Amino acid sequence: MTQAKSTTPCNGVSLPERIVPFPTSISAQARAALQRLVTAQGVPVNALMPLPAAEDTAAWQALKDQVDSQYAAAMKGLAEHLRARVDTLILGEAEIHVATPGASAHPQRACIDLHGGALLFGGGEACRVSAQQQADRYGARCYGVDYRLPPEHPYPAALDDCLAAYRHVLTQHAPTDIVLIGRSAGGNLALAMLLRGRDEGLPMPAGLVLLSPEVDLTESGDSFHTNRYMDVMLPLPLMQINRLYAGGADLGHPYLSPLFGQLDGLPPTFLQTGTRDLFLSNAARLHRGLVRAKVPVELYLGEGMPHGGFMGATPEDDDLAQEIGVFIEARWQTQR
Repeated sequence: MTQAKSTTPCNGVSLPERIVPFPTSISAQARAALQRLVTAQGVPVNALMPLPAAEDTAAWQALKDQVDSQYAAAMKGLAEHLRARVDTLILGEAEIHVATPGASAHPQRACIDLHGGALLFGGGEACRVSAQQQADRYGARCYGVDYRLPPEHPYPAALDDCLAAYRHVLTQHAPTDIVLIGRSAGGNLALAMLLRGRDEGLPMPAGLVLLSPEVDLTESGDSFHTNRYMDVMLPLPLMQINRLYAGGADLGHPYLSPLFGQLDGLPPTFLQTGTRDLFLSNAARLHRGLVRAKVPVELYLGEGMPHGGFMGATPEDDDLAQEIGVFIEARWQTQR
């Protein structure tokens, strides 16, 4: 019996209820990392955390403090094995953790590290330790920007802090010796900072590394639907936090969603995402935009990889780290 065809087209694809298996095409360590982030029923643990009401500033602050303390605890053991010395610099409202490696064959080199955390978390001790990690990894001085965040400090406070840090680093290092690294929310700020810095006449750094960047706060890309719940690290969109960060500003403005900015004149870029990353569309669209703007760009797409990778202890994470290192070293070498 033939069913009558509807005259009204459907606006999407109806999917049957199913469990999507973790891929066998990734390492056993990577599969184990994914399994640790779901319940026995296969629900991502991170999807179970409720977010406060938009107007409940005290609840947002409590959530931020709770997550930041968890980040700090997770970093504590790691910090004991790092060698770089860290000093904290205050520039106006901006706080910068300056990590200096014990020995460096290239003291003129520098990287700026912009931490992730959904534009709400990740400051404090986690930011400080991340700067030490980068300094040890690349043998270069690293400036970790502990940018201000909501609910106390909505946009443009974080962007102002990052730009202040960049201006300072430019007084200490030639732009050709600087590489900018941004992860997730830090990727948003890294790209937005360069767009604003270019608009204000600042020189571009030697290279830009964007790791699963949160460059579209309007969340208009396809993967915000197709990878919802598939990304065990970031299973749900972040619109409530995006609006908290924006503080009433237009989410589509290029300084908030730099995907929509003019990308001409940006430095060579390393762009990373994964097939299960909620932000996959961000990277896909940004890659095409950079290509159209004739900006040299490398796209690293990790098989089965969720937002932020597999948490560090897998062959896939090692491979990604090696590729980032090759890119950064090539940028420094090219400028000599």
